[in-house]
Amino acid sequence: MAGDRHGWRVCLLGGAVFAVCMTGTTLPTPLYPLYQQKFGFSELTVTVVYAAYAFAVIGVLLLAGDASDAVGRRPVLLWGLGCAAASAVCFLCATALGWLYAGRLLSGFSAGLFTGAATAYVMESAPPGGTSRATFVATAVNMGGLGCGPLLAGVLAEYAPWPLYLPFAVHLALVACSAAVLLRLPETVAERRPLSTVRPRRPGVPPRVRPVFGPAATASFVGFALLGVFTSVSPAFLARYLDVTDHAVSGLVVALAFFTSTGGQLAAGRVGTVRSLPLGCAGLLAGLALLAGALHWDLLTLVVLSAIVGGFGQGLAFRGALSAVSGASPPDRRAAVISTLFVVAYLGISVPVIGVGLLTGPMGLEGAGLVFIACMGVLVVAAAGYLLRRPVPAGT
Repeated sequence: MAGDRHGWRVCLLGGAVFAVCMTGTTLPTPLYPLYQQKFGFSELTVTVVYAAYAFAVIGVLLLAGDASDAVGRRPVLLWGLGCAAASAVCFLCATALGWLYAGRLLSGFSAGLFTGAATAYVMESAPPGGTSRATFVATAVNMGGLGCGPLLAGVLAEYAPWPLYLPFAVHLALVACSAAVLLRLPETVAERRPLSTVRPRRPGVPPRVRPVFGPAATASFVGFALLGVFTSVSPAFLARYLDVTDHAVSGLVVALAFFTSTGGQLAAGRVGTVRSLPLGCAGLLAGLALLAGALHWDLLTLVVLSAIVGGFGQGLAFRGALSAVSGASPPDRRAAVISTLFVVAYLGISVPVIGVGLLTGPMGLEGAGLVFIACMGVLVVAAAGYLLRRPVPAGT
């Protein structure tokens, strides 16, 4: 019993460190309008700055995604916290646009290092028989941390002084506390190897997995694209078209998408993989439709509903996708297939967002948003139609 308590204590502390790191990755979200006023850049620049984070995550996942298997979880997590601290320093020193790019790249490096290593650490720290609960802890702190970032920055920017500096100073202090906690936590990798043994991962999908991977990856792409649009351009839309200049409100709207994603992932465990993927696609389609209505009629209520419904659908679809491709993959290729799924997901959070930025100039933010919704709607309908014709096997 004492061992169980100790295991859960380590598991939860590791989860708290995970949440602090992920909070920093979305911290700038409600602050982009303020940076636009300060540096005078366009919506396209906002989306490119945002996408720099996703490309950095993809690079780390491909080049060093399995580094913690070799050198241990704690060293990699400490490197991730170091990148998070450096990112906060870049934003604190930001006197030109280049600082924002550097801060987002370093933030992407921290998230890429944490995504696999922290998830594995939380699951390995749990007592015997607690894998399922530990998996949800890892999922919840990941998405919950992403949701806390815009909420924390929005509240501080609205109700405290120095809106472009205080959020990052607070996060820097949280990172320092997390490093102190991490140094006291045990290592979970028993046999470690030199860093020189780490090799880049090659994305790959075996032929037997492709029928499942196609619709699962498509749903993941659309779900992350929806989160990407909320995280990058929704504060500008709220301020420009709905006169919502309260940074706390814009941060809360973005946070709702991530918090409800956690709820969707929890529900996926009860619904099951066979139903969670098509139901998640339905939720994503409903979220896209609500967002289209919000853009057309300029209604804050529909923006909030879109964040809630779309976020829940994203969580449902993504956990279903992860379970489906993991279950369908042969054990010796499972890590490569899951890495490929994450690469597709992070492409979804970056490439469509840049497309919205490119279209904002000639079409305006509303027109660009409607084109994005139409394209994502076609993809998610195609994935849902395929799943209805060929459901994921119950054994995955």
